[in-house]
Amino acid sequence: MGKNKAKTIFFSLLILILLYPSLLAQKANQEINWQGFNEFITKIMEEWRVPGLGIAVIKEGEVVFSEGFGLRDIKRGLKVTPQSLFSIASCTKTFSAVSLAILVDEGKLGWDIPIKEYVPSLWLYDEYASNHITLRDLLTHRSGLPQHYRMYFNRNITRKEIIERLRFLEPSKGFRERFQYSNLNYVIAAYVLEQMADMSWEDFVQKKILDPLEMKNSNFSVADSQKTSDYALPYCEEDGKIKEIPFFDVNLMGMGPAGSINSNLADMANWLLFHLNKGKFKGNQIVSEVNLGVTHTPQIILPGGITDETFYSSYGMGWGITSYRNHLMLSHSGGFDGFGCYVSLMPRDNIGCVVLCNKEGTYLPHILTYTVIDRLLGLSEIRWNDRMKERMSKGREAAEKPQKEDSYLQDKKHYRPPGEYCGRYEHPAYGILAIEKEGEQLKVTHNSLQSTLAHCYYDVFETKDKEFSQFKFFFISDEKGAIDRIEVPFEPSVKNIVFKRMPEK
Repeated sequence: MGKNKAKTIFFSLLILILLYPSLLAQKANQEINWQGFNEFITKIMEEWRVPGLGIAVIKEGEVVFSEGFGLRDIKRGLKVTPQSLFSIASCTKTFSAVSLAILVDEGKLGWDIPIKEYVPSLWLYDEYASNHITLRDLLTHRSGLPQHYRMYFNRNITRKEIIERLRFLEPSKGFRERFQYSNLNYVIAAYVLEQMADMSWEDFVQKKILDPLEMKNSNFSVADSQKTSDYALPYCEEDGKIKEIPFFDVNLMGMGPAGSINSNLADMANWLLFHLNKGKFKGNQIVSEVNLGVTHTPQIILPGGITDETFYSSYGMGWGITSYRNHLMLSHSGGFDGFGCYVSLMPRDNIGCVVLCNKEGTYLPHILTYTVIDRLLGLSEIRWNDRMKERMSKGREAAEKPQKEDSYLQDKKHYRPPGEYCGRYEHPAYGILAIEKEGEQLKVTHNSLQSTLAHCYYDVFETKDKEFSQFKFFFISDEKGAIDRIEVPFEPSVKNIVFKRMPEK
């Protein structure tokens, strides 16, 4: 064989090796039925009134689809791209679970060792739970804690302060009794990580996950997103109109590990590849296959039963787990003010999908995910759009159904002079309620949120403002007849939260 011929063969093989991944992706794309898919996305975005959306799809270790649709900024007419940053909200929990799996790999933590051994100062409402709760309990939402959302909502509070207040938060279920979703579980778990790793949760995730996965644009703060040149604005639908709303910063409330990460299609594709490749990315084993597998394994049964497409569902660590049309599926949704996200994995079929959008309260990410999976698996397509519209309609009807009024009390209008209710009332975890007189009305302030109080009957008032939400305030008297506390059903799954009147300064 001549030297020139050998050289030609060598370079031909080299080019083939370099092009092989892209040729595989092209082959995979040819086998997938994408016909009419872009038009379908545009159509249902209009129906669901979603301004902007991004979707990335993984098949056989390759990104086979990654495109932005619609607008990330309506006013300036800026389009969504694969680089556009969106909040992934509660899908952040999967990052928290993997970060703890890495510490378990390093021998610094154990899934089933009581957290008291790592953080002796941890105290919950229940003494038995305090002494026995583990990382597995927290990451699978079986601590017994409900959301207690108003405890931290719109409040500048640190994770350490949240930990110190846990002992005043009543559980709504027994310890390890059943699944009960609560952001507090992931905040506690992240606090344990910080104590054992001697660095913040944010620094740990950046160093151990984002950097090795080359997720170069992902961050932990909506403020950081707004410093970039490509980010989506948050929107909601109000009175039939799409309205831009302020960014929601979960970090101010100490909730970062439960929902603070912002990312884009390009970065999230790497996250999917990492999971589908059993903890490895570009030859680097970031977390062991064993401990990543623990996060992917059913740990507790979820409410609900069998449908035509899904089997009994369970929860792993940051993942809901079910069988979708006889195929193993892991998924998690995320959403808060102005954003929605759905991330899914089909481990045995080597499929992953992420959908990001900049409107809250929409089933669109789920519709697209199920449609993609049906196409990739070669299954008959289900009219998921029609199904989800019907589900949304039923939910809206239930929400708008008139609530039963306390009609027998409507004529009981007696109440005290407004000044007798005024003062500051405190709960050791929920903080301070301030009641003030504003003209002839009462005004309440809690965690920087304000609302007027409308009188209902006797010493019972009610908030009406949409931002504050609707709650009844029960003013309770002491044995001398003076108002000494307020009871408010801020957490409906437990007894009313009691705020005791503070002494006048």
